[in-house]
Amino acid sequence: MAGRLGNSKRRLGDDYLSLHDRVIEELRQAILSRRLKPGERLVEGRLAEELGVSRNPVREAIRVLTTEGLVEVTARRGASVLAMTDEEARETIEVRALLEGQNARLAARRRDQDILARIAAVLNKGTDAVAARRFELLSGLNQQFHQELAAAGRNRVLSDLLKRLRERTAMLFAPTDPERQARTWDEHAGILRAIIAGDERSAATLAAEHVMRAGADFLSTLHIPEEGASLDAMPVRPSTAAGKPRPRRVAGGRAKK
Repeated sequence: MAGRLGNSKRRLGDDYLSLHDRVIEELRQAILSRRLKPGERLVEGRLAEELGVSRNPVREAIRVLTTEGLVEVTARRGASVLAMTDEEARETIEVRALLEGQNARLAARRRDQDILARIAAVLNKGTDAVAARRFELLSGLNQQFHQELAAAGRNRVLSDLLKRLRERTAMLFAPTDPERQARTWDEHAGILRAIIAGDERSAATLAAEHVMRAGADFLSTLHIPEEGASLDAMPVRPSTAAGKPRPRRVAGGRAKK
């Protein structure tokens, strides 16, 4: 555990602001970045010592992360980082791709300008973070982007389903490779550009492709052989935006070419 949590010069217990939230975020990022591995046990006493806090905020953090789908608690092993089987990962990726595509289609149909402006603001922050190599910021910004995108579909049932899937798949879609990080935000820009243009078909295709690529990247890190009948089963055609320049930034509801 040593060296994977907290800061060597300043532990979380040395700070008096929002201690519970800081512990939750520290453990969340340790899981998403895979410093804490799938299946690894979360021992309250050890985590508390590492972070320089009492057991109470660690216990609360484990409870919150369990509701988010990042931690599982069993009578036999106690708390541990969620570990999906290969089949569960594939099935979840396929379902999320389908629903993200439908949500993007609705977003392109409804084009709520206030929400699109919020998405553009998050997109710009993500693009800037990639350019500055502030990769530690991208996990949170990625979550914000997809939360706002779900809101843009203006379908509460679909938004709720996507929220649950995002929580279940958070660690599957937390790339640590800088090249993949940059590609993620290029793909985000393409999705938003199609939504702003009101192109429902392209928006749905790009959103579904985005999830499928991220899922394929995750599965490849596990050295899982590709199964054409699984990840390729989604009705995703080649991107209509292939070969077109990607926007560097988007502001005010308009994509800058």
